Amino acid sequence: MTTGTVTLAPLRHADVPKCHEIELALFPGDDPWSENAFHSELDNGNYYVGAYDGDELIGYAGLAASPHEASVHTIAVIGHWQGRGVGKMLLRDLLTRVDEIGVPVFLEVRTDNEPAIAMYKAHGFEQLGLRRRYYQPSGADAYTMGRPAQSV
Repeated sequence: MTTGTVTLAPLRHADVPKCHEIELALFPGDDPWSENAFHSELDNGNYYVGAYDGDELIGYAGLAASPHEASVHTIAVIGHWQGRGVGKMLLRDLLTRVDEIGVPVFLEVRTDNEPAIAMYKAHGFEQLGLRRRYYQPSGADAYTMGRPAQSV
């Protein structure tokens, strides 16, 4: 998938150092994913996609799915690309995958991340619950959100 100069493609093991760099920049007050966590997600066959400006990785997203449900594990876009539709592209790609399976999808999002919450609501997610002190070590709360299975 391509929009302007941004292209989506499967995330590769070679992208993992950049993913970790983005994690460190975006989530300094919490526990950013390690390189090993990304490698493990890819090795376990979970669905991960990268957003690229030319050859530069500018964002990524991933989910795990079973025959019964899917869970968005992460969506991240490097700071200077935020607000330019990259997160929406990544989310829509994940949702296309989920809709092919035909299962509900769930995620957690920081309660203070208003742009992400608005994006999820615009794509059919509803707030299901609150997970207190979900993000560590900051202790930030998270909303659990879900989107029902969609018929294809």
